Amino acid sequence: MKLPIIRQLYQTVEPGKLEAAAEVLESFSDFRGVSDEELNVAGELMTNIFGAIEVHRLVKEGKKESEALNAFAQKVLGAIDK
Repeated sequence: MKLPIIRQLYQTVEPGKLEAAAEVLESFSDFRGVSDEELNVAGELMTNIFGAIEVHRLVKEGKKESEALNAFAQKVLGAIDK
């Protein structure tokens, strides 16, 4: 998870395009023959894309961009701690 990348994706890509990209990466991850390294890269990309989608949602609900980014980061870090 890289907040600067999530911020840039949020600022430059509309949610529908982010969702389409995430679907492609999810499908790619299901292919046989995909190496562990490729899965790690796809997973990192998906985390950033889903982060941008979440930021779009939170901003639409009324949060400031910075608050939305921090909320997503805390959500991910909280999940990792469990």
